[in-house]
This record gives sequence, structure tokens and C-alpha cells, in this order.
Amino acid sequence: MLGVEECALAMKRGILMLALALGAGVCVAQMPVGEHDHMAAKSSVPSTSLVVTVEGKTATLSLADLQAMPQTTVAVKNGHSGGKETYTGVAVGDLLARYGFAYESATAKRVYHSYVKAEGADGYWVLYSGSELEGALRETGAVIALAVDGKPLGGEGAFKIVIAGERKPARWVRNLKALTVVTVD
Repeated sequence: MLGVEECALAMKRGILMLALALGAGVCVAQMPVGEHDHMAAKSSVPSTSLVVTVEGKTATLSLADLQAMPQTTVAVKNGHSGGKETYTGVAVGDLLARYGFAYESATAKRVYHSYVKAEGADGYWVLYSGSELEGALRETGAVIALAVDGKPLGGEGAFKIVIAGERKPARWVRNLKALTVVTVD
């Protein structure tokens, strides 16, 4: 896993795209050892809107906007708590398609050559390959969660990105405030 500075350098040089195209690892914002275990205790202002940016076009969405979209549900085992959780929200691929980042045969190469940065209000961020968030390409779901077990997310903000099938939720972003799609040619 690369650190923040190394990840930024790799992006500038275009090296990251090769790793993403091959389905290799992603860069995750690094914290000092042991800090990730205490993220739930770290205070931040809960997210109340989600900014989606695709090819320089930006849309700011409210909780009501996302609730009005088709909903999907993913059942996951939370690697931190060991418990089963059910998240409901908007499939990430569907949300991005709505704003011009759709996966179709004519746009497949663009999806494979893109990454998505998910940013939380607390400064935590994760990079995903464009294809790992696309439901047409994966058996497990990626969702912008609006509720967990039928209840609002509460202190985790209005939005949280949840990736089903991961053993630990280190790449889930609570208090999600922004999704930014970048395509590298």
C-alpha cells in the first residue's frame, strides 16, 4: 500500500493507471499505526451533501436527492465488529452513470482507465479503480449507503461508501462528502 505522497506522485506519472488496469492494489490514505482502529472515535462534522464530479462537471446532492433514486441493499460482515450489517442506498455504478460515467461496450475502455476518489469529511480518502465500482463487472456491490439495518447512519454522516465482499472495512469511507472520477489516457 502506498502512502499519500507516493500515491500522488504515482498519479502524476500515470503509473497508477497501469496498476488499476491490471486490477492491482489501490492507494489508501495512510494514518499512523493504530490510528485506523480509532477512526470511529475521531470527531468530524457529519456529511450532509455529496459532491459528484465526472469529467469536470460537478453535481451537489442532498440526502433527499439520493433517497429519490433507485435503492439497492448489500449485506456485509463488518470486519471490525464481526457483526452482520445490511446497508441500503444507491449503487455507486448507477450514481456515476447518472452523471456521465456509464459502463457500456463503447465506454468500457474509459471505465478501465479511470479511478474514483472517495473523500470523507474527516479527511480520510480512498482510491478505487473505475471498474471495481461498476456493478456490471463485479458480483459484490458497491453502494453509497444511506441507512444501516433500516436506520440512518447517524454519526457516520448522511453518506457512507460500502464495498461488499471486503474482509475489513478499511476502504469504506464514512461521512462521505465527495466522489471524483478521473480518467487517464
